[in-house]
Amino acid sequence: MGIAGNLTPAQLHSFHSDGYIVMESFASGEEIENLRKRMEELLNQFDYSTTASIFSTKNQQKLTDDYFYESAEKISFFFEEKAFGEDGNLKQPEGLSINKVGHALHEIDPVFMNFSNSEKVSDLFRSLGYKRPIIIQSMYIFKQPGIGGEVVPHQDNSFLYTEPQTCTGLWLALEDATIMNGCLWAIPGSHKNGLVRRFIRAEDGVTFDRPSPSYDQKDFVPIEVKAGSLVVIHGDLIHRSLENESSKSRHAYGLHIIDTEGCKWAQDNW
Repeated sequence: MGIAGNLTPAQLHSFHSDGYIVMESFASGEEIENLRKRMEELLNQFDYSTTASIFSTKNQQKLTDDYFYESAEKISFFFEEKAFGEDGNLKQPEGLSINKVGHALHEIDPVFMNFSNSEKVSDLFRSLGYKRPIIIQSMYIFKQPGIGGEVVPHQDNSFLYTEPQTCTGLWLALEDATIMNGCLWAIPGSHKNGLVRRFIRAEDGVTFDRPSPSYDQKDFVPIEVKAGSLVVIHGDLIHRSLENESSKSRHAYGLHIIDTEGCKWAQDNW
């Protein structure tokens, strides 16, 4: 492995071949602890009575409320789909009910801002050939024990579309990610087939411009990683994660970056 943030020729070849790479020990134990501790503080400050916005990749066309839209420029809290009982009340403690927090942690919170704009992250995108990269969104993902929801097969370019397409995802494991607790899965090389559909915002909400293709589950491979590992994901890579039915959470911090030089941001992105 190369120095964190500086990709070797072998890593670049693997990224272009498979559509993703794993950079082990990208974040130190201290950096992981700082991010997790800060998120715990944000959760303690959050008034759970102010919203019951649920995030589900299975029902994304329902995400048309202002709370979802405004999260692009705020630190917003989204509940797990299975966090609530039939009576509408939470089935477990509030802190174990949140699906994710997003989407402007990198812009608003100093702790997340420092990591997101660190030299090693900048070096990584220079290695990938970006001229003027900008973080377009960030999120802290909990994958709660027992109820952590499935993330269906998708491509990041569907949601953060530029012409030409430039989105790259960074997925930092803040806990060990295994098959048992809902690690990432991907179809190696699937990025070479191009973008299959887009997630578009219109006057009446958001919708995909075409149905999702069907995928052979045998084509997916698990990406099991240790805490501190960074998964770099091509914007056209088909990837997913399954439900977390285990007793262990799977915290992660995700960033999506686009290039702003020679690229046009689509006005109908969500």
